[in-house]
Amino acid sequence: MVKRTVADLKPYNAPGHFNMVAMRIHGKEETGAEKFWIGVSTFLPGGGAAWDESSPQEKVYYVLEGSMTVTDKNNEKHIVNAGEAISFRPNEGRSLLNETNLLARMLVIGNYT
Repeated sequence: MVKRTVADLKPYNAPGHFNMVAMRIHGKEETGAEKFWIGVSTFLPGGGAAWDESSPQEKVYYVLEGSMTVTDKNNEKHIVNAGEAISFRPNEGRSLLNETNLLARMLVIGNYT
C-alpha cells in the first residue's frame, strides 16, 4: 500500500500543454503501479493542450473543478464540467482548452502501453 498526499506531488512537463501544471499522483515511479497512472492537471484561463492523436494510451479525464472544452477530430467541441468525464481510445485525437476565466482542474487516468 502506498499513500500519497498533495505534499508528495511534483510538477512534470506534459508535452504539448500550455498555461497549466501537471502532477502525477500514482504511477510507476511514484507508487510502482504497472497498469495505469493517475495525475491531476490544473489549467489557467486560456490553458490547454494542442491537438494530439499520437497517444497510444486509453485516457479518462474527470473534471474536478471548472470546465474544459475538448475538441475532437471532427472539430466538434465538447464542454466537460465539474463532475463530468470524457474518455479517449488509443490514438484518438483531441485538443483541450480552458475557455473560462476560472481555474480548471482535471483528474487524468491513463493506462501503460
